[in-house]
Amino acid sequence: MSEIIKVGMADLKTCVSPDGVTTLGLGSCVGIAIRDPVTKIGGLAHIMLPDSTTIRNSSQNIAKFADTGIDELVRQMEKLGARKARMVAKIAGGATMFTFQGRNDMMQVGERNVQAVKKKLKEINIPILAEDTGKNYGRTVTFYPETGEFYIRAVGRDESVI
Repeated sequence: MSEIIKVGMADLKTCVSPDGVTTLGLGSCVGIAIRDPVTKIGGLAHIMLPDSTTIRNSSQNIAKFADTGIDELVRQMEKLGARKARMVAKIAGGATMFTFQGRNDMMQVGERNVQAVKKKLKEINIPILAEDTGKNYGRTVTFYPETGEFYIRAVGRDESVI
């Protein structure tokens, strides 16, 4: 019997097939699902902010940031036996949940999170196979490393799989 492991906000978890990982409430946050298709080891990070270097005391929760959270997820997967050279990713979230007068880039957290995730994955040579990002609604996601299926649910929308 497989287990679905819950990932909190600013959190990350790994799993081995047939288990899966899920996280709720991806608004401006981004869910990064990574898997090694050979070992069927995978993981999910729920990042809140793009860059740990701009925040004081950022070392307290490395899963909160794209730059440190992705590195930690990869490290934990490798500890379980995954190989980085085979890892692939799917991402979801990064919505603009509130509109503001004028376009202040500091307020575009979702967009900045998506850009930071893409930049980090490119830096460490993990290709993004699919994404469901942006727009103006939150998402709940469930990822299965066995198949690589990333289920995305949003209120008032049909469930999708990427």
